[in-house]
Amino acid sequence: MSIALLFPGQGSQYEGMLQDLPRTPAAARTYRQACDTLSRLHGVPTPLDSAAALRSTTNAQLALHVAAVVTARAVIDDHGLPVDAVAGHSVGAFAAAVVAGVLGLDDALRILQIRGAGMERACAGGSWTMAAVGGLPRSAVQRLLDEVGTRTDPLWIANINAADQIVVSGTRTAIETLRRHAPAAGATALTVLKVAVASHCPLQADTAHALADALAGVRTGQQRCAYFANTTGRRILHAPRAVLDDLAQAVRQPVRWYDAVRLMPEVGITATVQLSPGHALTHLVSRENPSMTNVALDDIGITAAVHRARRAAGSPPPATRTTRRTP
Repeated sequence: MSIALLFPGQGSQYEGMLQDLPRTPAAARTYRQACDTLSRLHGVPTPLDSAAALRSTTNAQLALHVAAVVTARAVIDDHGLPVDAVAGHSVGAFAAAVVAGVLGLDDALRILQIRGAGMERACAGGSWTMAAVGGLPRSAVQRLLDEVGTRTDPLWIANINAADQIVVSGTRTAIETLRRHAPAAGATALTVLKVAVASHCPLQADTAHALADALAGVRTGQQRCAYFANTTGRRILHAPRAVLDDLAQAVRQPVRWYDAVRLMPEVGITATVQLSPGHALTHLVSRENPSMTNVALDDIGITAAVHRARRAAGSPPPATRTTRRTP
């Protein structure tokens, strides 16, 4: 019986998100370290979580990473949650790699800036976005994309989140065409995401190459827990370089979240805890694995989440601590 931490991806960011972080000792230290690193990166605005700043793909990814790692440190170091596995969705995989011990926080922030800038360059001169299609399996979505996508307005499957929730990347024109045709194909919903790029698709091949080059020079740490890969949905154990390869290649390949979720109970995961912000990943895991204990910090708070996860994993309760929020 074991516990997995879930790290959300882009689209879950919101204005002022870094003001809502835990203010425990480990969280405060991690936040100061992140701020110091960000101050040395060129072009990072202050505050990073303003509405204007978050319109940038790069800034949104940096802010999400800071929030995830800071919150993870509060949960693990200050509230004593034993973590056996990590799973990050898209950019959330970088925070997962940091918590797993593979990647240092400073390196992760530096490389995330490369990732965000590369994604923005790949989409420069066009109008791109992503959308979640509900109610159709992957095969039906692919047929629909083949029918409505064109050379000038392409569409690609980007995330396989559930058996009937597929996220696609493409131009805004193509997404609008997809919206008109999706109901007739049996789709029950089409939701445009809060992103201004097309990710997890061939358009990001150059970004993947840039990430691979940057990560090749990183000194890895000792991997402390299992890591669920975006590109395969499988576990990576004691193979830090394989984790870094997943981080690089996932930007141009679909995220196989559904495969990872289905694997979790097979490898002994009995509880998942989604870190802030949001609860979308908790909902996806709960749909597929209702017998597991799946909680989101934003829904019930750190203390209750730690208690429920430890109880589900059969772990003794941690010492009582008080968690304040940043002003």
